Amino acid sequence: MARGRRRRGAGPSQRRAWYAGAAALAAVVAVLVAYATSSGGGGGRGDGAGRTDAAGLRPSTTAPGRSPAPSTLTPSSRATASATAGATAPRAPEHSAAARTAAPRPSAAPAGKRLITVVNRTPQTVWAVVTGTPAYPAGRKLAPGASMSVTVANSWGGRVWGRTGCASTAAGHCASGDCTSVCTGANPPTTLGEFTFDAYAGMDFYDVSMVDGSNLPMYINVSHTTTADPVSPSGCYKGACTSGVDCPAAMQARSGGRVVGCKPPCAAFGGDTYCCRGAWAGRENCVPAKWPVDYTQVFKRAEPYAYSYAFDDSATMACKGACYYTVTFGTTSGG
Repeated sequence: MARGRRRRGAGPSQRRAWYAGAAALAAVVAVLVAYATSSGGGGGRGDGAGRTDAAGLRPSTTAPGRSPAPSTLTPSSRATASATAGATAPRAPEHSAAARTAAPRPSAAPAGKRLITVVNRTPQTVWAVVTGTPAYPAGRKLAPGASMSVTVANSWGGRVWGRTGCASTAAGHCASGDCTSVCTGANPPTTLGEFTFDAYAGMDFYDVSMVDGSNLPMYINVSHTTTADPVSPSGCYKGACTSGVDCPAAMQARSGGRVVGCKPPCAAFGGDTYCCRGAWAGRENCVPAKWPVDYTQVFKRAEPYAYSYAFDDSATMACKGACYYTVTFGTTSGG
């Protein structure tokens, strides 16, 4: 992808080799297994008390000096860090009629294959992209309420996203989620589902990422597995549900005079602080609470289970047992 914040080009076999060679994994195997057989995942950091700016965000009370950075992490590398702190989480309660609507049940996949189902619960047409499948790079057109399924190998790793406002599915013709010039990814702002299958000890790692901003609400459910799904069928997690991003004007991405997404802080404001360069580079310095304004909360409030900045490792989830996945574009209320 043309994201610049994560390593590119690593295939599934390279990801598995990375895991196998990581010395830290030996010390956390027991934690990983317990994590994968429970409800999995970790929650995001909530807002604290304090002053707010015009966007309703809390300015930091800590003097600047360190802050977040664009991501250089793949789902697999983030999963390792997350696994060391992976606490089990109770399944979120469902809060509405929409929440009680189950995600579509996938049909069976051939032996040695998995199913990925993509559902469009938004009021707009979405071209769903699943890398390494026939739904790539142009995407598969999904009208509101429509869904589609693709099969992938047990060793698959890749990304899922949606393109919107497309006059043509060729690169450069969509309002958001558009292909890069070489169609290796999507231009920000784009919400991403990221997957590494059979990464370690038969476990998959997956996440929703808003590190590159957001163009569509997204949540992921698992099935065909011994792992309890940490997210409800309508996108609720630890009592908080999926909503649209309340994007400050300075971060709004526009096309044809309308808002089509929410930019990440680095793209919106630039500078070493929000781009985690210079003195702000690296995990130990990339701390949004130390930014002048913690803009990661723009995304965390909308999707509490998602990556909101490069080192938000609590957002990586695990699944064991040749899992199937349902990726839903939409909010808990169905919008």
